[in-house]
Amino acid sequence: MNTYTLALAGNPNAGKTTLFNALTGARQHVGNYPGVTVEKKEGEYRGLFSARIIDLPGTYSLTAYSEEEVVARDFIAREKPALVINIIDAANLERNLYLTCQLLELKVPLLVALNMMDVARERGMEIEVEKLAAFLGVPVVPIVARSGRGLDQMMEVALALAEGRIVPPDPARIRISYGDDIDQVLLRMSAMIREHGLFKGIYPARWVAVKLVENDEILMREVERENPELSARLRSETERLVDHLLKTFDTYPEAVIADHRYGFIKGILKRGIVTHRYDKNRLYASDRIDKVLTHRLAGPLIMLLILFGVYQVTFSLSSRPVAWVEALFGALGGMVDQALADGPLKSLLISGVLDGVGGVLGFVPLIMLMFFCIAILEDSGYLARVAFMMDRVFRVFGLHGSSVMAYIVSGGIAGGCAVPGVMATRTLRSPKERLATMLTVPFMNCGAKIPILALLIGAFFSEHHALYMFGFTLLSWVVALVAAKLLRLTVLRGVPTPFVMELPPYRFPTGEGLLIHTWERTWQYIKKAGTVILAISILLWTLMSYPGLSPREEARFAQKRAALAAAYPTGGETVQTLLDNLENERGSAALRHSLAGRLGVALEKVTWLCGFEWRTNIALIGGFAAKEVVVSTLGTAYSMGETDPEASGS
Repeated sequence: MNTYTLALAGNPNAGKTTLFNALTGARQHVGNYPGVTVEKKEGEYRGLFSARIIDLPGTYSLTAYSEEEVVARDFIAREKPALVINIIDAANLERNLYLTCQLLELKVPLLVALNMMDVARERGMEIEVEKLAAFLGVPVVPIVARSGRGLDQMMEVALALAEGRIVPPDPARIRISYGDDIDQVLLRMSAMIREHGLFKGIYPARWVAVKLVENDEILMREVERENPELSARLRSETERLVDHLLKTFDTYPEAVIADHRYGFIKGILKRGIVTHRYDKNRLYASDRIDKVLTHRLAGPLIMLLILFGVYQVTFSLSSRPVAWVEALFGALGGMVDQALADGPLKSLLISGVLDGVGGVLGFVPLIMLMFFCIAILEDSGYLARVAFMMDRVFRVFGLHGSSVMAYIVSGGIAGGCAVPGVMATRTLRSPKERLATMLTVPFMNCGAKIPILALLIGAFFSEHHALYMFGFTLLSWVVALVAAKLLRLTVLRGVPTPFVMELPPYRFPTGEGLLIHTWERTWQYIKKAGTVILAISILLWTLMSYPGLSPREEARFAQKRAALAAAYPTGGETVQTLLDNLENERGSAALRHSLAGRLGVALEKVTWLCGFEWRTNIALIGGFAAKEVVVSTLGTAYSMGETDPEASGS
């Protein structure tokens, strides 16, 4: 049986990722498209047939305004998937069909999945699916991705399209007219493109002409590289058209094209495809909820309460599982201690691997619960409201409202990562706002900082852990925003740009979706602990174990052991305690004499100002590679010496 490649394309918040999770389950992995930082999600569908499912980045169009739009269109045009499934929000047909129009112009095998039919019905909308399919010229299947309704029928149609049992329509039948002025130019440009074989087999000639008229800079550069002479002729055509439209209509071609696309869509929808039982302007449940949750005064207070509730739930429910994991690693350490004789291998396994990695994996229950709570806020649509409310605050500090999502992704609520947070800044159009955001998102409490903060809170405060974590989160926001304000007042001075965003309707998260999102993020944390952190822990153990004590020092400790044995020939608890203390003293001396110990001692000349002693400095060195390593290195450093930190001198 053939394995087909199916691409999922659609607007943000249309339910594309929900459909992807429903089709692939846990059979998915996340990577990056070659040469760019856009996330690539790929999974396997095993049902009526076998398929490779690609979840393309959410995009409103195929015009190269963002990296996501370029990635989506390049994959569709160059990778040639067997079928593109265009996911549409049934409750927002007009806006979602704009992307459909561009996919039709691209002449790709297309199936329209009319998602969120349940929401449309709740809003009193009746959609004539067969009539819509007839006007678009492609199959349209109604589905509800979050409940799985209609997915089998959709995949049956997808298989028929991939196998060629459903004949695609004649593209000329669904061609969109952009008015005589633009259509005449498109005819001439299309003829030139076909004559020179430009992008033959990749893009249709008329589609290339439309994009050039829309002033698509990336495609213009590609044409310049392929055929400079033709590029000059095509550019001349577009310049004459721009000049004509500015003189006659005082507008640009891309605006006229967008108007005609929406006119095409409205013309379809006015032919009895959508009927409304209720007033189209009535307030729906999401609107009524937003009147409270996004209120100027009540909204921020509710947001802070929700954030505090996340920490309260996380710390209260994770305390026992964290203790169980710690007990498990303690038991494993005891087994290794009993099974192996004293020596480098035993020290490596206990101090390097179990104490190091175990110190990080011990926080997995806490991290998992935090990710679960974040997934609830994300899948329900509340995080978009957080961005909307924070825009008012961000403007005061000279940042754009879209910077909020970069902060949240970086760990603004906790448990994120600064790397995708920096990536998220590419949606910012202003270079100065983008740079100010990129420079300040690392202040957020990312997933790597959570174990360290949890360790410090547990060590210094016996109760109210959630309150202190909440305080640390607010502190990170204050520091980041003050730093951003300083940047915007000095080296990155400039006028803030306006902020517009879409607020998706509230939805009840599905259990499967929550589990998948939680596991994806938790697995990334576990994988890092089992690879990067394990490697660094072993490296640091090596640095902390060698070159070891000199023969003279070893002889001195041997003499002390012999003296204790002679003083207490009958043994007993007292002599055992003294021997243990002596062994701890030897371990501390060996650690101080090691390469890592010497470096830690050297750094004390600076770090004493912060109250850090040489063992802590060793952990700081490891933290440069990965922040989580601070916890594991502290565990390794103090377990090798078995020293009370309060009693250790500098």
